[in-house]
Amino acid sequence: MKSRIQWLGVLVTLTWSFASNPDYVTTAGVVNIEPVIDGRVINDPAWESLPGINTFTQKSPDEGEAVTERTVVKVMYSTNKLYIAAVCYDANPEKIVITDTRRDAPLNNTDSFMFILDTFQDQQNGYVFGTNAGGIEYDAQVSKGGEGMSISIRRQSVGTGDAFNINWDAQWEVKTNIGDYGWSAEFAIPFKTLRYATGNEQDWGINFQRVIAHKQEQVFWAPIPRQYSLNRLMNAGTITGIKVPNARTLKIMPYGLGSKNDVVSETKSSSTASDFGLDVKFGVTSSLILDLTYNTDFAQVEADEQQINLDRFSLFFPEKRGFFLENAGLFSVGENTFSGPDIEMFFSRRIGIGPNGEPLPILGGGRLTGTAGGFRIGALNIQTKTVDNVTNGDNYSVLRIKKELPNRTSYGVMMTNRTGLGADGNSNGSYAIDGSLGIGEAIQLIGFGANTDPDPNIQGDTGTYAYLLEANRNTKTLTTQLRYTEVGENFNPELGYIKRRGYRKVLFRILNRTRPKDTYGLLEIRPHITYWGYWKLDGFLETARLHVDNHWEFRNGYRIDTAINFLNEGVEDTFEIANGVMVPSGRYDHKEIHIRTNTNLTKPFNIIMVNKIGGFFGGNRQNADVTIGYRFGDRFTSAIISKYNDVHLPDGNFITHLIKTRLTYAFSPKLYIQSLIQYNNQSDEWSMNWRLIWQESAGTGLYLVYNQTQDYDGIPMNSKTKSLVVKYSHLFDAFK
Repeated sequence: MKSRIQWLGVLVTLTWSFASNPDYVTTAGVVNIEPVIDGRVINDPAWESLPGINTFTQKSPDEGEAVTERTVVKVMYSTNKLYIAAVCYDANPEKIVITDTRRDAPLNNTDSFMFILDTFQDQQNGYVFGTNAGGIEYDAQVSKGGEGMSISIRRQSVGTGDAFNINWDAQWEVKTNIGDYGWSAEFAIPFKTLRYATGNEQDWGINFQRVIAHKQEQVFWAPIPRQYSLNRLMNAGTITGIKVPNARTLKIMPYGLGSKNDVVSETKSSSTASDFGLDVKFGVTSSLILDLTYNTDFAQVEADEQQINLDRFSLFFPEKRGFFLENAGLFSVGENTFSGPDIEMFFSRRIGIGPNGEPLPILGGGRLTGTAGGFRIGALNIQTKTVDNVTNGDNYSVLRIKKELPNRTSYGVMMTNRTGLGADGNSNGSYAIDGSLGIGEAIQLIGFGANTDPDPNIQGDTGTYAYLLEANRNTKTLTTQLRYTEVGENFNPELGYIKRRGYRKVLFRILNRTRPKDTYGLLEIRPHITYWGYWKLDGFLETARLHVDNHWEFRNGYRIDTAINFLNEGVEDTFEIANGVMVPSGRYDHKEIHIRTNTNLTKPFNIIMVNKIGGFFGGNRQNADVTIGYRFGDRFTSAIISKYNDVHLPDGNFITHLIKTRLTYAFSPKLYIQSLIQYNNQSDEWSMNWRLIWQESAGTGLYLVYNQTQDYDGIPMNSKTKSLVVKYSHLFDAFK
């Protein structure tokens, strides 16, 4: 009995130790003079008397060395706002790089400044705010302690199911100024934008990051090991003495829109429409927020990027609709892979989409998220409208309760339910538990288990389960990952996402990071091996992939990845991979060469290329994915993306080609034009999504959206659709 208690004591110590970095503590100043947010920090009386934070350490290129350009950060607060100022000195201000001026544009390849706030000091959840020298607004939410985010350097997630939610937008303000000293930035973050615990005087976790683009230099106040990013909350410092208000929040955001639609197919039709709706945000407490929505509309959201499916499993498209994005990480239970999720117990894109992809208007609903009684709570209920000949409407509900402990440890439960309304309505529910255990600074154990109501289209009521067990160890030089997943044949989360059913899966990965001192300009070498295999429950090997790779990253920003893939596909049922081209049942063992390269992404002209050449379902494939980026000044950015496959199979040959063009012109960080033009030769369809955006604040303002689709394949006949939408939404802050 004594030995058991001793082991329990060791486990508790390992789990609960490692608070915020004790060597990096600062104190917030109190506002004596309210600063004018104009980006001019030097000689501003509001900032002059405050001590500055000026000790910054490189993560790259020379890990552990001091920053090469002086950087000074100051923090203070008033009764209703947190203010942060940064002066980024640069001996060569003419070399300052501004790659983009859109909201939430990536900040890794531009002169930028970012900071993270851990307002509950739980090392689990945080808010990221940032800007570049051009003054953009960049904000995101971090959950799960920022784990699993830095295996691939410079990757920016756009999903909501992982530990980083870039699509979250909040109300705050930033301005920048460029001068002969370098550049500077001023941030004003209203306390009501943040969620925090009760109590007047608080300590928060905090860290600061600066990127000096022309030197490929990334520095932090509280040092971050090379395998992690700013979002690693365990490594953050602490800011003390913040006196927070008992913030009252009541924000009302009505919208009105008008639209015109033209459709040409067998007949021509034209229609106009107008509509209005309302979103409300109410602060129940400083840590608990209630969102209400009526007649929800997402006309301003960018169109999905098209994908070509060369397999027999479902594609995943990330959520972009604003209402579903705040605290989205709280609702994440499932399995995420390097290429997207395999399982998500709650996938919000199921809401508002019919059984055959028809759009279902959302009548309204509500969401309660935040912290109460020491638990993280999320509850959501949404009602969709009746659509003739499709549905009588559906009701969607989700309940999530999670307990978060220090050192990346947590446990929780989640339940979802979809109920079809009307006499012929049916329902589907799912039930899940999940947890994680942090051991020391490097090890984390993860698991989840779930059960669902059976799929009525599959006979029998067994096999409605899924579970996952995973162990990770992540150190400065070595990352290892081992995962086992099992999913039943009748597992059916109708309010979630599942890529395939009825399998056992094993994943193993080992990655090394080596930084040569000065060898041929190399910054870092990352050799790694990844293996994953899917077996049907009867033992049939369905998919296996062994990926042997090495990333060669150079100090000048260039990178080349050299890999070989060993592929195994077991096809039980013949399927059509392209129009008229069939892949017969059988086993296919192949090898392919995989090469990825990119030039310096901070330069006005840059290229990313991914090439794969090798065997493919009994034949061979040549794949080339090319992204060409070009920017003119700091206002115009463009990218041409080509995804090309030349496939030769025993049953026939075919070519797939998906071309996408992104164009952006920013008049200012709040006024810009964006366009996404796409052509897919498989559907023989051309489409354009064009948006003029004038943002008053996050999620509000004027949106002019034009969509056009031209279908040439003649099935059932050539068709064309055009739509023009004008939408205006405004924020009324009752307690401003």
